[in-house]
Amino acid sequence: MGNLFNAAEVMDMGIEKEKKRRDFYGLVAGSFNDKEMKGLFTNLRDWEEEHIKKFTEIKKSVKEPEATDSYPGELSDYIKSLVDDRLYKEVSPDSFSKNVKTPLSAVQYGIGFEKDAILFFREILPFMGAHKDAVQKLINEEKRHVVYLTELKKRLER
Repeated sequence: MGNLFNAAEVMDMGIEKEKKRRDFYGLVAGSFNDKEMKGLFTNLRDWEEEHIKKFTEIKKSVKEPEATDSYPGELSDYIKSLVDDRLYKEVSPDSFSKNVKTPLSAVQYGIGFEKDAILFFREILPFMGAHKDAVQKLINEEKRHVVYLTELKKRLER
């Protein structure tokens, strides 16, 4: 039997990604004097904080059987690759905030973060058993963030 996939551990990974997005949005909010941009990124920060709380609640109640890999390390390696991508591994929230010089660049980073969240949550969804509905709600929230940010990006590009 290969390595085992533990839903609670994956929830920890999701929580860590949410924390990094929250921290990024908080730093960016503090770097803008423009009231609209400061408000936007403050809201995004707060939304990520709510996601952290929701995932923490889900994690506390996860008591599901583990799923086996089709080869040793498959699921573990894949989930780690979703977490340890360039967006999170090579650039800290501080670096991101230093690279964000304009509202447009901040929004573009935000879109990338939200798309990454959707990918991560969709990939863990099959393993969430009784928690699928809760995770799907988080996916839907992230989709709304992408739409919101994309519309804002269009306005900023004009």
